[in-house]
Amino acid sequence: MTADLSQIVKAYDVRGVVPDQWDETLAELFGAAFAQVTDAEAIVIGHDMRPSSPGLSRAFARGAAALGVDVTEIGLCSTDQLYYASGALDLPGAMFTASHNPARYNGIKMCRAGAAPVGQDTGLAEIRALVEGWTGTGAPEPAPTAGTITRRDTLKDYAAYLRSLVDLTAIRPLKVVVDAGNGMGGHTVPTVFEGLPLTLVPMYFELDGTFPNHEANPLDPANIVDLQERVRAEGADLGIAFDGDADRCFVVDEHGDPVSPSAVTALVAARELARHGGKGTVIHNLITSWTVPEVVKENGGTPVRTRVGHSFIKAEMAKSGAIFGGEHSAHYYFKDFWNADTGMLAALHVLAALGGQDGPLSALVAQYDRYAGSGEINSTVDDQQGRLAAIRSAYEGREGVTVDDLDGLTISTADWWFNVRPSNTEPLLRLNAEARDEATMTTIRDEALSIIRG
Repeated sequence: MTADLSQIVKAYDVRGVVPDQWDETLAELFGAAFAQVTDAEAIVIGHDMRPSSPGLSRAFARGAAALGVDVTEIGLCSTDQLYYASGALDLPGAMFTASHNPARYNGIKMCRAGAAPVGQDTGLAEIRALVEGWTGTGAPEPAPTAGTITRRDTLKDYAAYLRSLVDLTAIRPLKVVVDAGNGMGGHTVPTVFEGLPLTLVPMYFELDGTFPNHEANPLDPANIVDLQERVRAEGADLGIAFDGDADRCFVVDEHGDPVSPSAVTALVAARELARHGGKGTVIHNLITSWTVPEVVKENGGTPVRTRVGHSFIKAEMAKSGAIFGGEHSAHYYFKDFWNADTGMLAALHVLAALGGQDGPLSALVAQYDRYAGSGEINSTVDDQQGRLAAIRSAYEGREGVTVDDLDGLTISTADWWFNVRPSNTEPLLRLNAEARDEATMTTIRDEALSIIRG
């Protein structure tokens, strides 16, 4: 096929509509390019439950094997299970998934050995250039001896490794509702939770890449309504929702009320700092709550603020030797997990924290939820830079106001802050606001929106 790779090769991964934008022929070329750029003797490949995933991943394997690279296929897996395999086997890896995108989409998340990310500046641009060249000239010359393609099951090893990082042996019995959204959480949760003192109430565990019940994106409030209702109906201690490839988790308390990902970040940060002797660096992006750096400092750690996006978090994790990192998008990164993100490990930390004391989750997380936040609000605009300039003009020079240009524009005072970031792919500005009380947050949020929306 003739493909416009500029439409499917994104900043951090490959993603597009199958077969309109890419297909198995192109996947095979991506496999060859990945093998060439990583210069690996062997790689590992996994895939999610989307109808197109098995064929695309096998085509990628053929492309790599044709250049003499040995391929280990781990089959159905979550994205963090693929990262586990890349780390444990010390091999470059490729995961076939489009996360929470609709069924017609698919993609490839690639990493180097040890789950080190592959993005535009770390190999993805070179991969794209090779594939673009080969679409005109044909596939590269095969190696004299083709690589092997073998199967390996890593699910139990992945589960055991996660369980080795969180002590759940002494927790009290808990009732937990898990909404897998017909995604890969339905594959991983039963094995990871096996043998724990948990009464598991499964929702939508049937693997179905057409997502018949709801979109597998728990950050959209519409997609956790079923979970909230089930938690209340069951009288459960908490609920957990995973996205399509199960690398993100979202938590609701015993009332069905959402627990902010910033609160989860702060809770896990406190636990990881305790596990590392009360010392260590914790990464957080600039739209996480003020609570996060406060809790990190209170527990002896050093908070480091970064731009939004996993490539920035992972780069800073590696640079600073951070023990943990969290984002408000419910991505959680662990030094002991090769600096990669794993929602499952964050979920185990929440279960351990809740089960290690007698109170309800709402009381436990209250100490990590100290301020009033707006959540992310998107606005369609004609002129992103013009609107940002208008915001700067409105606030710059006011007494007590600080203006910060890291990742968009952050305006802050002693009592509130807001950040406005342009989308890289759509004509949107994204607003996040926080204040010491709900009334102030509402005022600041609405004032900023009035400028953004002109």
